[in-house]
Amino acid sequence: MLRLRNHLLPLLRASFHASTFSSPLQLRRLLPSTAAASPSVHLSRLNSAAARSATATPFSVEEYLVGTCGLTGAQALEASKKVSSLKSPSKPDAVVAILSGLGLSRADLAVVIAAEPRILRIRPHNIGLRITALRDRVGLSDPQIVRILLSGGARGLQRGDMSPRLEFWIPFVGSFDTLLKILKRNNAIVFSNIEKVIKPNIALLRECGLRDCEIVQLSKTAARILTYNPERVKAVVQRAEKLRMLDYSWPWAFKHIVVTAARCNEGIVAARMEFLTGALGCSVDKLRSAVCKCPRILELSESKLLSKIEFLVTKVRVEPDYILHRPVLLTYSLEKRLVPRHYVVEVLLVKGLIKGGVDFYGCVCLSDKDFVARYIEYHENDVPGLADAYTAVCSGKSPPLI
Repeated sequence: MLRLRNHLLPLLRASFHASTFSSPLQLRRLLPSTAAASPSVHLSRLNSAAARSATATPFSVEEYLVGTCGLTGAQALEASKKVSSLKSPSKPDAVVAILSGLGLSRADLAVVIAAEPRILRIRPHNIGLRITALRDRVGLSDPQIVRILLSGGARGLQRGDMSPRLEFWIPFVGSFDTLLKILKRNNAIVFSNIEKVIKPNIALLRECGLRDCEIVQLSKTAARILTYNPERVKAVVQRAEKLRMLDYSWPWAFKHIVVTAARCNEGIVAARMEFLTGALGCSVDKLRSAVCKCPRILELSESKLLSKIEFLVTKVRVEPDYILHRPVLLTYSLEKRLVPRHYVVEVLLVKGLIKGGVDFYGCVCLSDKDFVARYIEYHENDVPGLADAYTAVCSGKSPPLI
């Protein structure tokens, strides 16, 4: 009976692939009834299977990824390198059936498998247990499990039981939706060690004065910081400590400084500090004060910083101290924000429609909608064509004469 059962598995797999089984349990339930069929039926099926296998083409992982999983040719070529050990469709067929049973469409399935093709190598029994744990232990619905997989959680499912990590993360970040936002930026949260990595990093940031809500916000903007090796996080904190001013708002400002320190290594931070002190002709302390207000300026390239500083000083005619007190100016796009808004202000000044003491920073920090309403639509009768000219400058074109 055991030999007969083993011979029948290829035939059952073909039937399984065309069916809508949602788990290997249904396949196991089918085996006894099939094995009870008459010997003549068994011999007939086995002979047919043997005839087909003699002429069948070898199993192609790439073709399977395209035909069954819906990947593109390029995706399949790349993904096949990670699942080259697959020699038949039996295991991946079962995995695909289980994932489809969760509610994954063919397009969703392609997204999940392209992101983590090694999920096809998991034993069906194991993937079934991991999904069951997400339902029973964490309390997730099938649609929620699908959202996790589509947000980058497939790697966590491939590597083991995600349920203990999700049990920690969902209460910590405050909601399932917040978890998904962080997961999209850093899927390592669903397989990093909670006790040896995550909790020590959180404890270190708490020691710096950050509240849990600020740590959650930090994990959205510098997503990988909580999954770094704790020694690396210590180095990030030390870099941030060197940048902050002792009398500056704490820990509100420190959260943003940590983000920059996490994104820039020590060499980049030192190089940007040296460059900016020279370009703005200021002391290190003045620059550190500016960095505390807007740490992101250290993440910009020297060429971008220089072009913005030159524009603000030579065209807008502001002093370096003006920039140091409003460093966020350096983070705005030169081509799409600084230049077009300066053009509009200059036109209105020339026509005497606004006073000469208008604050350029006040113009720049307005939203697009508010700037257009206040400086363009309000003056459309006095300056016909200003809106078109503004649009042209935003697109990098020379404005028409108005």
